[in-house]
Amino acid sequence: MTTKQTVGQVRHLARTINGQRTSDGAGVKLKRIISPTPDNAFDPFLLFDEFASDEAADYIGGFPPHPHRGFETVTYMLAGAMLHRDHLGNEGHLRAGDVQWMTAAHGIIHSEMPEQEDGLLQGFQLWINLPAEEKMKPPHYQDIPAADIPTVSLADGGYIKVIAGDYATANGKVTGAVTGVTTQPLYFDIALSPQQELAIPVALEHTAAVYVYQGDVGVGADTSRLSSGQLGQLLDGDRIHLTTGNSPARLLLLSAKPLREPVVQSGPFVMNTTAEIEQAFRDYRDGVLAL
Repeated sequence: MTTKQTVGQVRHLARTINGQRTSDGAGVKLKRIISPTPDNAFDPFLLFDEFASDEAADYIGGFPPHPHRGFETVTYMLAGAMLHRDHLGNEGHLRAGDVQWMTAAHGIIHSEMPEQEDGLLQGFQLWINLPAEEKMKPPHYQDIPAADIPTVSLADGGYIKVIAGDYATANGKVTGAVTGVTTQPLYFDIALSPQQELAIPVALEHTAAVYVYQGDVGVGADTSRLSSGQLGQLLDGDRIHLTTGNSPARLLLLSAKPLREPVVQSGPFVMNTTAEIEQAFRDYRDGVLAL
């Protein structure tokens, strides 16, 4: 699907996706919302998962050491605690409200393990593609505590946590915790009160989607509705219009500039050609992927 260049138009809900139950890592149960597609419909977003369970058996195995190359991972915690370690000797402790924005680029080997043996573990992981010219740059990451993520209080109740990108208010622009990413992502965690309306500008040419994880939300000029566990792809326009009914809602808004480059993915590697993928596996086997 392509986006029309239509100024002053509210985007419409073009596709609704229901998350699919699956497991990853060492048996971690999760809901896969965006999976790789032949048409790369969510370019530059590659994969999007939600994990949420208060049963330790669903998450205790975590994600033992594994490699990545060619993209970025964004982990956003709502509840619980995770420990990140990588081959460079870095450690990061993710708690409720924290974000880790990791640019794997040339290569990183890391683990993500729960720091709890019971209770609720809940959050999201998003994969964002890197342009070809950045895929082999040195890896880096940011651990962002919840206190460093700007929160905008809305006039009619609710709020927006601005994780990445800019949000324009009557008093000026609020810049998110993450900036300087080539794909210019917006990553907003939005809480809406009952009977609330909100319009959010998005760039005309950017991919945009909304994922509802609590309640239900009307989306678009015709207020097509998304319920908890559903993601909506939004096309054609420069604004996203959201409304709630008699109950509050929580949702993520994701938007970014598409790369429009070939995508070849195999497991933890995302490159532009099959030859580059084969090289990534050779580098990992030979111990030089993350050098």
